[in-house]
Amino acid sequence: MNANPEMPPSSDPAAERSPILDARTRLRLGRQLEALYEPVLDEVLDPRLAELLQQLERDQQQVQGG
Repeated sequence: MNANPEMPPSSDPAAERSPILDARTRLRLGRQLEALYEPVLDEVLDPRLAELLQQLERDQQQVQGG
């Protein structure tokens, strides 16, 4: 509970800071994510999904070009 009723709870500077990951931790996390998702990236894309993605790209090009 807030000791000072006049101060809003969000005025605590520690609560406003977000966690910071150092370079070593980010690198390790990135490698773990790559290893986790590598099998998914190697899978063949469903033809229906591939067609939908191609249609989306065509639609985006029309919007940007016209």
